[in-house]
Amino acid sequence: MRTTMLLPEILHGCSNYHLLSLAVLLLLVAIDASHVAIKDFRAEVVDEAGEPVPLYETYLHHWVVVRYYQRKKDEFNTSDIIVGGNSGICDVVLNQHFGLGSETRKTATYVPDPYGIEIGNPKEVPDRFEERWVLNLHAIDTRGVEDRLGCTECKCDLYNVTKDDHGRVIEPDYIGSLRCCYDQTRCKLKDGFKGSKKGFYLKYTVKYIDWDASIVPVKIYIFDVTDRWKKLENSTAKAKHPCQIEYSVEPCSSAGANVGCTDTKKLSVPFPIGGDVIYGVAHQHAGGAGSTLHGEDGREICSSHPIYGKGKEPGDEAGYVVGMSTCYPKPGSIKIMEGETVTLLTNYSSARRHTGVMSLFYLLVAETSPKANSIPNSTDRFGVGLLVLAAVFYQRRKKREEGYDSIVI
Repeated sequence: MRTTMLLPEILHGCSNYHLLSLAVLLLLVAIDASHVAIKDFRAEVVDEAGEPVPLYETYLHHWVVVRYYQRKKDEFNTSDIIVGGNSGICDVVLNQHFGLGSETRKTATYVPDPYGIEIGNPKEVPDRFEERWVLNLHAIDTRGVEDRLGCTECKCDLYNVTKDDHGRVIEPDYIGSLRCCYDQTRCKLKDGFKGSKKGFYLKYTVKYIDWDASIVPVKIYIFDVTDRWKKLENSTAKAKHPCQIEYSVEPCSSAGANVGCTDTKKLSVPFPIGGDVIYGVAHQHAGGAGSTLHGEDGREICSSHPIYGKGKEPGDEAGYVVGMSTCYPKPGSIKIMEGETVTLLTNYSSARRHTGVMSLFYLLVAETSPKANSIPNSTDRFGVGLLVLAAVFYQRRKKREEGYDSIVI
């Protein structure tokens, strides 16, 4: 079984402005087309020698992996695609199974025994379709730029664009976000800087075990503090969750009620199922000061805080979010009831303006508890393999009206 792979050359330096923001379509041939439980999925940017690349050279905004089903014996055709996303809760967007950003190197992502993320179950694959996976990558080359943080936060005045990826004019009061740093846009360099051509790769490692009756499946939920959902009067109708994904943090001089130069956002939503919380982690950008998910009675379900680097080595880059703390509660100790209102509180420093920030919260929940004496020892069942090159297809993402494009197309 092959578990570690490299995406071929993805990034090169340019002369005046530079950025890379590619949608990469990749069939994850590292995972056998069988019924398995994913136990871990990790990734990082490396150079041509396989060495880790520091964030201050190439900023990893995000990588996400999404499952989809494609009609058999057809070439890639959008009409024959069914997205097999996670369990929610955002509409259309945030449907990935795996994914992180700059924090990828120091964020624990393993799924503890006896749990697993189930894939390859033939009962879930529509008739005449097959299961596949797509990877979306957003990496920004910041070598020699005038303002590294500004480039990573997609500030419009640094990208020299007047229209977004859909051809719409960017409004003067739109300071920054993905509308200004879409595919192939470039960030302003210091005068006289000449960037050398250099190849980079995305290296990822998947750990998995064969599925059996002893494994307890978990469901993936992603909450977004920008979710604008509204409670419906008709209790039988399904509520819409239009998650905006990104937002701006204004400096405290104009932040109004925020105290101590901290911007606080809040989201309260009903949880769709009941079950045991197995794992939790937040996703924040530079300036983040942590997020906490609370139950209806005010109890803490999980609190996750950014780890900031203090040096120059990859994984410890000063000023960057290089990791997020995680929650691994004892099985059965943290439960959420079906329909229970959970509240997400998230904080950012507002000592300065931040654009294009995110406040997501990722939970793994098991609807059933493990049976006694059913815990497998997965340590010896992980696949161990060699570095191999993957077959990669580059294709632009399908446009849609929100700030993020479709990951699948």
